[in-house]
Amino acid sequence: MEAPAAAHSPAEPGPLGNRVEIVVNSPEQMGELGRRLAKLLRAGDLVMLSGELGAGKTTLTRGLGAGLGIRGAVTSPTFVIARVHPSLGDGPPLVHVDAYRLGGGLDEMEDLDLDVSLPASVIVVEWGEGKVEELTDDRLQVLIHRAVGDTTDEVRQVTVTGLGERWASVDLGVLSA
Repeated sequence: MEAPAAAHSPAEPGPLGNRVEIVVNSPEQMGELGRRLAKLLRAGDLVMLSGELGAGKTTLTRGLGAGLGIRGAVTSPTFVIARVHPSLGDGPPLVHVDAYRLGGGLDEMEDLDLDVSLPASVIVVEWGEGKVEELTDDRLQVLIHRAVGDTTDEVRQVTVTGLGERWASVDLGVLSA
């Protein structure tokens, strides 16, 4: 039996920016959300992913990588901090960063040269809150919420918020299609 389609609320502007909420019922739907998100992204975009351990941040990034047509398997970069996945076509490379083990702000991340990579790449940062906001005022913040504790529940509540001029007129509602 096929899982029900992801539920959503329409995209709405707000004081924090352009926002949409989506209910995702499986890892497959999370990957599909990443593929839809990739269609909205271009070089110079910063995507910040937040959520509990096991929420689906890397699964979303895998889908995003597939949608961007990048080379190489997207895996969690926890121990290497960052991975660059070149495009197989004429699209931008994907820079996938896991800032979980980094305690400081952007200063601690300077060695990654994200400010240099940003104009030509799509940068996805897991656990980036309080660490990479200074890179650009224009960014997507993706919060993935899941039930915590002893549960096998696959349901996730995903909130995607577009901040800054870049995202003001983008229809994030297409993510819930």
